[in-house]
Amino acid sequence: MRNPAPGTLRLLAGILACANFSVPDAFAQSYPVKPIRMVVGFPVGVGSDTTARMVAQKLSENLGQPVVVENRTGAAGQLATERVIASPADGYTLLMMTSAETIRPALRANLPYDLERDLTPVALVAIAPFLLVVHPSVPARSVKELIALARAKPGKLSYGSTGVGSTSHLAGELFKFMAKVNIIHVPYKGSTESSVATASGQIDMSFSVITAVKPLVDAGKIRPLAVTGAKRAALMPSIPALNEAGLLGYNCPTWFGVMAPAGVPKEIIARLHAVIDKSVNTPEANAALNKQGIEVETSTPEQFAAMIHSEIARNLNLVKSAGIKAE
Repeated sequence: MRNPAPGTLRLLAGILACANFSVPDAFAQSYPVKPIRMVVGFPVGVGSDTTARMVAQKLSENLGQPVVVENRTGAAGQLATERVIASPADGYTLLMMTSAETIRPALRANLPYDLERDLTPVALVAIAPFLLVVHPSVPARSVKELIALARAKPGKLSYGSTGVGSTSHLAGELFKFMAKVNIIHVPYKGSTESSVATASGQIDMSFSVITAVKPLVDAGKIRPLAVTGAKRAALMPSIPALNEAGLLGYNCPTWFGVMAPAGVPKEIIARLHAVIDKSVNTPEANAALNKQGIEVETSTPEQFAAMIHSEIARNLNLVKSAGIKAE
């Protein structure tokens, strides 16, 4: 049999290339053709769940398919992450990931997955800054005064968090690192417990979820000094951000973002991102989340990937310098 002429080979190559480019595009245009599952690693009612349910509703309205939220709790969100990583890369299983995942690689050397290798960022959705509060007996009415006090009394003040290796723990360690102070960490099971401990004077301060601590603030039982996001929180607009109150560049809120298994076609990622971005950047979505102490904040998939990479590196340094060990 004679070999095909060079011109024929070029024609066949062109046809195959066009076919290869058209398959994912056609797949993306028909997507979705069945229900989508969004996995959350935490219980119903917490920030990640609230955010996931709002996003799921908006995706369902815009994509014409049910988007079901699945709460797969356990191991502080790790089981949910493993569930999504093991799923087909077809866009029908998504993860509402939290900032806690970027701390886990620093705490567990034997993780069965690599966050950046095994997941694909779709969309950053929202942030939830913590509120730095102090007991009324603490003679500091500003962040600068608190830093001065901590420097004058190294190792004498204490702060509470929602547990060893939690985002609020890292918020406290970042504060200590940037302020160059020595404050003792006291872990609790949640924001309510650490807030109550602050109000009762068991500890001097805490980094707490805004909605958990706001009633105590309103009752005058604790004094708010700052929020841990880069800007002020809509729920408490009179309270400055640490970034503007003495620690320029400080930014350590909890955040929530949608991830997919690695290998999902980029056209599907782009479509999901476009729908999520448009859906949450509305006055209605902002108002609904603000009541929960959550702020809408979005970015491109590429920006989200860069943020995850940066936070993994930062948390690795913080965990190492603070000598934090997983419980």
